[in-house]
Amino acid sequence: MHKQVIVNGVSLTYLEQGQGVPVVFVHGAVGDSRAWQFQGIEAAEPYRYIALNQRYFGAAPWSDTGAKFSAATHVDDLAAFIRGLGSGPVNLVGWSYGGAVSLILAVKHPELISSAFLFEPALGSVVTDPADAEILAQDRKDMFAQCAVAVKAGDYATAVRLLVDGVTAVPGTFDAFAPEMRTVLIENARVLPLMFAAPPPPLGTCAQLAQIKVPVAIALGDLTRPFYRVIAEAASRCIPGSLLIKIPQARHLWPTQDPSAFNEVLLGFLRSN
Repeated sequence: MHKQVIVNGVSLTYLEQGQGVPVVFVHGAVGDSRAWQFQGIEAAEPYRYIALNQRYFGAAPWSDTGAKFSAATHVDDLAAFIRGLGSGPVNLVGWSYGGAVSLILAVKHPELISSAFLFEPALGSVVTDPADAEILAQDRKDMFAQCAVAVKAGDYATAVRLLVDGVTAVPGTFDAFAPEMRTVLIENARVLPLMFAAPPPPLGTCAQLAQIKVPVAIALGDLTRPFYRVIAEAASRCIPGSLLIKIPQARHLWPTQDPSAFNEVLLGFLRSN
């Protein structure tokens, strides 16, 4: 069920389904809460499934020009949203950019979460090894270069297609999605110039991640790009006791491409904590 909530003075949409232990899903770039709808159908059975549209994402009009787009804004919004639920600490599920937001929240507001399951969090600040940092920078350039050109030209429809194909390194990925998912991506393409212009995250060093005490699982596909592999492996090394899960035959969009398999791994983690 779609609901509205005022968070830090801004109206945000979220989906809620089920009862029980709260699980809050945080979407990635050019997505919104609808990207998690497949997960909600199954995860809602033993849990209270909640998926938030982060500020500037989704189809609703923006409250401003987009000037406040940043990881800091999204972390503050997520913290306020979780407090507003009134349910105590939540299980957090983050994917890509949403994984970065989730990690920063875990550092800044540890009292708000009881566990975190992250699929390929896009938080490059955790990478400290010089060789890994070089791989990260080169693959990021390779992944986003064409998309950035289309964004600069104002062709957001082309940009989002190039982004989706780029993060998987598989041409035709965008076209292979169901029409409903392509609509979600196209409607969120307008955030791309904001993302490219956003300031760096306010937190998220390896030393800061080492302070996280709750159970954490970081999952990555074994076919994923070096950019996401390097970050996932580095983040897992930084967090004491974290679980690193490698998913066979999976790439960066695995949660949407194979939601049943994603649910199986996620629910296995949740039930073990």
